[in-house]
Amino acid sequence: MAEHPIEVWHRLVKKRSPRGLDALLAEDAVFLSPVVHTPQRGKKITAAYLTAAFRVFFNPSFRYVREIIGATDAMLEFETEIDGVFVNGVDIIRWNEAGRIVEFKVMLRPLKAINLVHQRMAALLQATR
Repeated sequence: MAEHPIEVWHRLVKKRSPRGLDALLAEDAVFLSPVVHTPQRGKKITAAYLTAAFRVFFNPSFRYVREIIGATDAMLEFETEIDGVFVNGVDIIRWNEAGRIVEFKVMLRPLKAINLVHQRMAALLQATR
């Protein structure tokens, strides 16, 4: 039996390494960002956003504080601190019958955190283009 996609995700987060995203994401994956107004469609762009997120979010203070997991969806609430700013957010993840992520949505609060994350993510994504 294949490993559950949320178990795979947690392992990548724990290692703070995006290696393994390629196997976890479906070809038609969609990334929904709190700071980009349109869905980012496709495995390559979804992987790029998630790879940048690994660098921005996953520091020693990052932790998931609540999970709700269903048959094909999960909601993972997290907390972290970035440059002294408290960040609270939710990853909403949906996967297909093959266990590949087809949708990854991130929601953040408070506004100060959204602005900081927007700035950080934009700089990283620009640098990779």
